[in-house]
Amino acid sequence: MITQRPLGRFLDELASGTPTPGGGSAAAIMGAMGAALVSMVCNVTIGKKGHEAVESEMIAVRDESEKLRLRLTSMVAEDIAAFDGLMAAYRLPKSSEEEKSRRAAAIQTSLRAATDTPLECARACAEVVALSRRAAEKGYAGVISDAGVGVLAANTALRSAALNVYINAPSLKDRDFAAAAMAEVEKLIEHCARDSELVIELVRSRLG
Repeated sequence: MITQRPLGRFLDELASGTPTPGGGSAAAIMGAMGAALVSMVCNVTIGKKGHEAVESEMIAVRDESEKLRLRLTSMVAEDIAAFDGLMAAYRLPKSSEEEKSRRAAAIQTSLRAATDTPLECARACAEVVALSRRAAEKGYAGVISDAGVGVLAANTALRSAALNVYINAPSLKDRDFAAAAMAEVEKLIEHCARDSELVIELVRSRLG
């Protein structure tokens, strides 16, 4: 599995001349990193003297961020599979009308998967952004800057995933689905841009 390989190898593959792993996989990794940093802030806070009043909330936030970290990590391979499936559909034969029809249907199915996957990534990243605010508000001040890095990673991941929605949705013949996907990702971008700035301001205020 690609996420079980050494980091250096993953970066080598990202830099190579092959299209996968690409931006979608990088977005998922960034989102997972954001979730991991939220978890770290919570884990450092849990059991810390003077933070007993927030321990139950930090445990709840940590549990949610860990679920999101695992989900986003799995999306690295899902993004590769979606892109490879789309490329395979484009390579299908188109000599006869029957083959053309089969190829067109396969392309549309693959385009939908290639739109759904980054949209799901964007949704997960939006959840990480929300969790980072709770971590920044109540986490141990000694690691509060990490909550800021986490929200920046998650917000960047969301915007990166959105680019894959933008590139695939216009080619979908199901215009209702395409329009809904575009509208949803635009709403997520707007909402999380605002929330991310609020978290950064909160972090900076706690840094003194």
